[in-house]
Amino acid sequence: MKILIIAEKPDMGRNIAAAIDPKAKNHRTYLEGEKYIITWAIGHLIELAEPEAYDPKYKKWNINDLPIIPDSFKLVPNRKTIDQLKIIGQLAKRSNLLINACDAGREGQHIFSLIQRHLKLSHPVKRLWISDLTPETIRKGFAEMKDAAAYENLTRAAKARSEADWLIGMNGSRAFTTKHNVLLSVGRVQTPVLALIYDRQKQIEAFSSVTFFQVEGHFSQGERTYKGLWQGDRLTDPSKAEMLARKVKGKQGRIASYEVKDTKEYPFKLYDLTLLQREANGKYGFSAKKTLDLAQALYEKHKVISYPRTNSNYVTEQNIPEMHNTLSSLQGTGYDDLVKGANRSLVHKGNKFICNPAKVDDHHAILPTNRKASGLTPDEQKLYDLIVRRFLSQFYPPAEYKMHTVITDVESEMFKTSVKERKSLGWKIIYADQQKEKPKNVKGAAKEEEDKEEIEVNEPFIILPDASVVCSDAVVKEKETQPPKHYTEGTLLKAMESAGKQIEDEELRDAMKESGLGTPATRAATIERLKKVGYVEMQGKKVQLTLKGRTVIELIRGAGIELLTSPEMTGHWERRLNEISRGTASDGQFMENVKKFATMIVEKVRVQSRAEKTLFESESTTQKGSSKTRGRAGGRSTGRSGGRTATTKASTRTAAKTATTTSSIIAKCPRPGCGGSIFMGRKGYGCSNYNVGCKFVIWKENYGRMLTDTQIKALIEKGKTGKMKLERQDGTQFQAKLILKSVESGELTFE
Repeated sequence: MKILIIAEKPDMGRNIAAAIDPKAKNHRTYLEGEKYIITWAIGHLIELAEPEAYDPKYKKWNINDLPIIPDSFKLVPNRKTIDQLKIIGQLAKRSNLLINACDAGREGQHIFSLIQRHLKLSHPVKRLWISDLTPETIRKGFAEMKDAAAYENLTRAAKARSEADWLIGMNGSRAFTTKHNVLLSVGRVQTPVLALIYDRQKQIEAFSSVTFFQVEGHFSQGERTYKGLWQGDRLTDPSKAEMLARKVKGKQGRIASYEVKDTKEYPFKLYDLTLLQREANGKYGFSAKKTLDLAQALYEKHKVISYPRTNSNYVTEQNIPEMHNTLSSLQGTGYDDLVKGANRSLVHKGNKFICNPAKVDDHHAILPTNRKASGLTPDEQKLYDLIVRRFLSQFYPPAEYKMHTVITDVESEMFKTSVKERKSLGWKIIYADQQKEKPKNVKGAAKEEEDKEEIEVNEPFIILPDASVVCSDAVVKEKETQPPKHYTEGTLLKAMESAGKQIEDEELRDAMKESGLGTPATRAATIERLKKVGYVEMQGKKVQLTLKGRTVIELIRGAGIELLTSPEMTGHWERRLNEISRGTASDGQFMENVKKFATMIVEKVRVQSRAEKTLFESESTTQKGSSKTRGRAGGRSTGRSGGRTATTKASTRTAAKTATTTSSIIAKCPRPGCGGSIFMGRKGYGCSNYNVGCKFVIWKENYGRMLTDTQIKALIEKGKTGKMKLERQDGTQFQAKLILKSVESGELTFE
């Protein structure tokens, strides 16, 4: 009898074989040596059964048959990979010991557990738990394997997560779909994430810009010149701003106060997966899924980074020698000069900014391995470069600055100047070559730099506090308050990580990690799911809510199921799953609460009024066919996405006209004799009677301005808006009111 090793994917299996049994013979679906047989799962081979497996009546979607709450969940093989499952079953009969070598995390544990349960394998099991696929780490992992019983709580948490997602997704999706006769997908994680996007969109639409004025003083003291901003209440009257500028221009002043403070900026933390995804999105525009796929390739295929699906920014004491070895291995590569400048003594077990075992759960931060990178694609190289530079920065001292704060008094008017004088680059030398790259939007970047109150300089900044100054000029700058920004995938990941709380403080962000939306491994799949079901679409880097996405949140909240859209509540659930994995909470109690919640969802939807339908729907949600045809429900809740609980391909092929609530009606159509209603579509506000000839539409963007629901309502009901900042085709800006020029077409003009 032999020992059967079950890895999660073929590449992982081959890497393990190369490390512990290099002479193993390749049989395509497994490798066999004298002692070991190594095979793989190819992801999820087993799934939770669809409702019709419990009762044939569930083949037809009927709200009166809900909720569906199985006494025990049935398992079924994935038809696409059933041959590999049979191979595992056959190989197990030739083995007397199993080694679980699936990914070291909750989902890897779940994949193995499903195979074990479905095939009724009763073998003793050992667990291989490794963070990278270098031969040294694999061999060390085999020497330190534990009995499977040590991971039983993690298995319980994984099972609870899967079954909870099935219950919420299956019952929620069927309830809303059958009630409103439109294919709607809800899930434990995806719905709160959609609610984040919805709430941000409403904030943007409700935002009313305010014009204000800054007075900038230009000062000289001998040869030294500097600028300062007037300190006082916000100026909204341009005449007052101009009067203030005239008051100080050409006048002599004095230094009211001058403070100089030494500061240090330490290297940024090592990457966890979410932080890596955020920065790759910001710098290269990579989607969260693309970053995860690239990182997985760097880990599995190239073996040049450690396990990427981690939620930790720290390492353990055991990783410190590995980091030093990796630094040595980077000698002679493109990073050779940076390696030569590294200070090895900065990376040690006592450095809590790097080494903090208490903040490492399953996996340490993402690190490069000691294997030299070769054969990387351009995008793989970009991601690898991010990881290597972040790693190298830990071996460099902090950047040092002198912070100068000057208050200049001219005619009893105070102007503040903040100057950041660089003394030593420190770790920022790692990124010095990248600073020379020109931003893609040079004009926008220049304006952003100009608007900064703090100025960074390389040369010494010297002001004599007792010497007089002259205000050589005073300039009035017109500014405008800005609305909240649309989410990008990067900023959405950050919001998911902190359960919707916009936390800038890194320590607080760490504290919220256990109660975020989903896990590092599932967040990318959740975003992709929202795209797939037509709830969001990408406009450049922006995550844009569709009409269908807006409608589903309004329906859920309208039914009184606010809890289903709550990021904080879902964050609490994720925290409870983590507690189950540590043995400090009961999976049975968790599932009882989930069953009660699923029942409550159905009861609330059952008494909800059917939503009014509109034919003015966004292109991305328009589908062909009849919504009376229902497919399999709920999706594959055993998948990696924490909120992957919507509908399967059979369901998404059915037609669905977008439902809408009365709160989506902006106004009655102003076209004489029409009688239709105005709704917001993807690009504009149009009439529900457009299919019978009404051509009224107001485009969202007019004269360089994105119009809000309130402004559209004012145009339709009052014929005009209030005064606002607009933009001509040549880019020049002006103040004017928008006027509804034609009630037949919706054409606008201004006055």
